[in-house]
Amino acid sequence: MLEDEYQLDFFSENGFVRKQCSKCGKFYWTRDPERNTCGDAPCDPYSFIGSPVFNRKFDLAGMREYYLKFFEDRGHTRLERYPVVARWRDDIYLTIASIADFQPFVTSGQVPPPANPLTISQPCIRLSDLDAVGRSGRHLTTFEMMAHHAFNKKGEEIYWKERTMGLCDELFNSLGVDPLAVTYKEEPWAGGGNAGPCVEALIGGLEVATLVFMDLQQSKDGTIPIKGETYRKMDNYIVDTGYGLERFVWASKGSPTIYDAVFPGIVSELMQLAGLEHEIDDPEYANILAQNARLAGLMDVSEKANLLQLRKQVASSIGTSVEKLSAIMEPVENVYAITDHTRCLTFMLADGVIPSNVKAGYLARLVLRRTLRMMKDMDIDASLADIVNMHIRNLPEYPEFSEKFDVIEDILAHEEKKFDETLERGRRMIQKSAKHYKSTGEKIPLATLIEMYDSHGIPPEISREAASGMGVEVELPDNFYSLVAEGHSKAEAKEEKVFPYMERVEKLPKTKRLFYDEPTRMKFEAVVLDVFDNHLVLDSTLFYPEGGGQPADHGTITVYDNVLKVIDVQVVNGVIVHIIDKLEDELHLRKGDLVVGKVDEERRMAHACHHTATHIVNDAARKVLGDHVWQAGAQKSTDRARLDISHYKRIIPEELNRIELIANRTVMENQRVTAEWLDRIEAEKKYGFKLYQGGVPPGNRIRVLKVADDVEACGGTHCTSTGLVGPIKILKTERIQDGVERIEYAAGLAAVRATQRMEECLNQSAEALRVLPEHLPATIDRFFSEWKEFKKDNERLKEELARMRVSRMADSACVIGGMRVVAELVPNADADELVKIAGELTGNKDVIAILASDCSGVKIVAAAGEDALKAGADAGKIVSTMSRAVGGGGGGRPNMARGGGPESLRINDSMQTGIDLLKQQLKAN
Repeated sequence: MLEDEYQLDFFSENGFVRKQCSKCGKFYWTRDPERNTCGDAPCDPYSFIGSPVFNRKFDLAGMREYYLKFFEDRGHTRLERYPVVARWRDDIYLTIASIADFQPFVTSGQVPPPANPLTISQPCIRLSDLDAVGRSGRHLTTFEMMAHHAFNKKGEEIYWKERTMGLCDELFNSLGVDPLAVTYKEEPWAGGGNAGPCVEALIGGLEVATLVFMDLQQSKDGTIPIKGETYRKMDNYIVDTGYGLERFVWASKGSPTIYDAVFPGIVSELMQLAGLEHEIDDPEYANILAQNARLAGLMDVSEKANLLQLRKQVASSIGTSVEKLSAIMEPVENVYAITDHTRCLTFMLADGVIPSNVKAGYLARLVLRRTLRMMKDMDIDASLADIVNMHIRNLPEYPEFSEKFDVIEDILAHEEKKFDETLERGRRMIQKSAKHYKSTGEKIPLATLIEMYDSHGIPPEISREAASGMGVEVELPDNFYSLVAEGHSKAEAKEEKVFPYMERVEKLPKTKRLFYDEPTRMKFEAVVLDVFDNHLVLDSTLFYPEGGGQPADHGTITVYDNVLKVIDVQVVNGVIVHIIDKLEDELHLRKGDLVVGKVDEERRMAHACHHTATHIVNDAARKVLGDHVWQAGAQKSTDRARLDISHYKRIIPEELNRIELIANRTVMENQRVTAEWLDRIEAEKKYGFKLYQGGVPPGNRIRVLKVADDVEACGGTHCTSTGLVGPIKILKTERIQDGVERIEYAAGLAAVRATQRMEECLNQSAEALRVLPEHLPATIDRFFSEWKEFKKDNERLKEELARMRVSRMADSACVIGGMRVVAELVPNADADELVKIAGELTGNKDVIAILASDCSGVKIVAAAGEDALKAGADAGKIVSTMSRAVGGGGGGRPNMARGGGPESLRINDSMQTGIDLLKQQLKAN
């Protein structure tokens, strides 16, 4: 980044000088001519601990309000926070910064900002430093990024670098910060495809604010290199600032750690539950915490760090042993982490994240299970819900959290139960895996531990304990959870379909979509704009292209006397392409031809019914299951549709019935279905981010559909009123993955046909049992009870027959080599039955049983009693030889073996082979 980017009038007019840090070599600005270091860790230790840098102490609510009002008084519009789950994004799962609220549409210039300039205090979640939380004294998973933003265009500048720096300095001055203690460090910033000059504001060794001047975008043709990528100037340029609310509170109090500053009450209560003395007022104890925080804060715990080595360095600097420091700090660090993690869960669950194995749900479960593991280690006798409730009481500025606590409590109880089940199952799995590594003498590698966590939810600590019990080591780095979180923080890039005629389509105007303005019209005239292969583009169309889980319309296009069958419709960059079932040389179509299109009305209306029903069912599901329900996917067809929703447990039949009743009540109310095109920001202000249940459409203008109480951005075709949907019949529900339930249903005539099929099955069943349909439940219950009794009687009779058969066989045994030998064919007996008979026979020590059956080929079992084994009998070898004789295989132990083969005609030869071999065995002995 060029030095000129930082040569500001603000610095020269306010007594700053530019220096180069003697330790890290970075450039910074300071009013202190004697300063030689940049003020950032590790170049400077924390000097604010025990010596607050503000003229008063703040709590979270007080600091947040002070900041927002400061910028409101200076012309900024205050915005309400966005959710911590980034519903308006399809590339990331969690809100990681305040600027993420306005990406990608506002920052790219496609959409105007909701206010300009604006200020906000945005709760953010970052899990890339998960393992450092609690240990470093400063890391948090959840933090509020207080910010002010200005979105500038060429010729429409709100403000840029000078005013941004001036506002920052003015804020510090208003808080009573010593001007000589402030440094502004130059640090180029890049992220998310954008970049720009950046100034980090530092006080007392702590970075409290980051001021980014975003004016670059990543480009292969760019001429500005930053961190290994090339960038070029953007048409717009953005002030992107971030002030750490929690860090401001910490700096105002000078507490030993950020945790003691931000939630002292909860830390104290958890320390008591863990049986720890946490006397912050005790000078000796507070000094150890403060010294540890000062030094640990300088060290990188989040990367590939060795925690023991870091601990040794801190212990040496403090003047104590590593054992004593670990004994004091490890329990305290766990409590700090539990306090932080439960606040993270409070925000996640309150904002609608459902713990699962995918997307944001995976990250919630990662935090949740790490917390549960630490609570077990600390023997904290409280539920997760108890601690979350502490946070909710500590956050009165978020009243919506209290309203959602019942659901949050239920989710957490459900997850705690699942975790206990996972631990028991996980230990067995790891022990099984450890056997392999023990035989090779290798450690269980990190990749295996991650796979065990990803696929089965087994915490690495449990893996280490279980493996250690078998004498096997594991490769477990101190930043394990950070690595896992980083691997799941972003959505996988969607594979874009490559349209083969893109160059031709790009030259065409966007197609006028008649199906929105006239949803009931099925016939239209249009002009041909282009024809290539079997693809046809018109200036306007009633044909709906595939999208939003709705299949494409079918129908016909008539030109002159030729009727062409439309078999697919796709949209490419706003151009609708009709795919027909004839090749180009058979089309006889030319640009400028007038054609008549006719949509298959039955197919269209079936899709419209099912698409409208999807909105109705989604609305009903939220009313029955809770406001946390979020659409995870949907698909419509002519005979049925399905809706995937986030929900933390199985939907029970009573809930499903209520969903169906509410959905059909909506149908009978015949409510009007409305659609309107709104500016994106206007739509978000009016309806919130539930707009994006079905996905995030691009552009500034979005189509907002309202069906009952469901409001979504949706581009599909729908009925004009709910009454036209017809009856809705829920067909089934299933869990398609952890945390996601699928509801399958039919609407309209498809629902009638589905009901008729069910009734037909019911009537056929009633007819088979010769009862009325209404008597089926009682009749089936009686039949089932009688069947169970018959089964018991049958088993009892079988056992009696088996005993009689065994007695008869024993009486008819022949003697070979002094042993009694039973060699018989047992018609229709399966292998298990043969094993049972042989086992009873060889309860007598001198008996050898050789049994065969003609059940599904040939089944063979041989067994030998204790004395027969001593005499040399080997059932395994006998069965192996006999099985080969019938074209099969088998074997087993000397006392019991089983086998068989397909050649049933050779069963007698096989028996004789077995007897001959037995004679040799007994004779040889």
